[in-house]
Amino acid sequence: MYIYWELFWSFVKVGAFCVGGGYASMPLIQAEVIENHAWMTMPQFIDIFTISQMTPGPIGINAATFVGTKVAGLPGAVAATVGFVFPSVFIVLALAKLFFKYGDIGPIRGILNGLRPAVVALICSAGLSFVMLALWNTETLPKDFTKVDLLGCIVLPISLWCIRHKMSVIRTLCMSGVLGLILGIAGIR
Repeated sequence: MYIYWELFWSFVKVGAFCVGGGYASMPLIQAEVIENHAWMTMPQFIDIFTISQMTPGPIGINAATFVGTKVAGLPGAVAATVGFVFPSVFIVLALAKLFFKYGDIGPIRGILNGLRPAVVALICSAGLSFVMLALWNTETLPKDFTKVDLLGCIVLPISLWCIRHKMSVIRTLCMSGVLGLILGIAGIR
């Protein structure tokens, strides 16, 4: 029973502080599930992040559901998902009441404008961690930049090119998976 409460509370904290959407929640989820609780490793987290993008629905909620399932099965998925959504529902209802009652509030708009740079920093932080893992198989700056994962060096720029040229995320992920499989079979690592 304790694990369900732990999942719920961990994702309440993530849900309360992830401003800016699902991608902004990834560093917070990463901190909770990898660093604070050691429920999974960084490669497992990257797999969950990838699956969360491929499945329908908001990425943060999908990630919470997948983490909860991995940690404690179906009840864990429910606890993590409800925990992630709870702060948003509460805050949105409170803000909606304020906006309908008082209209356009200048200080609130100033706070939200001030949060934008922090959201960009959160997304960049998650992106850099993912790039490090894709190219050097490490979450932090590598000690030796010459020991690059050749597979990552091939798949990453091709995937970026596909996304830049408006290929759908699903197609890009599927193509990258097939390319990784082919290169892995060919012995490129």
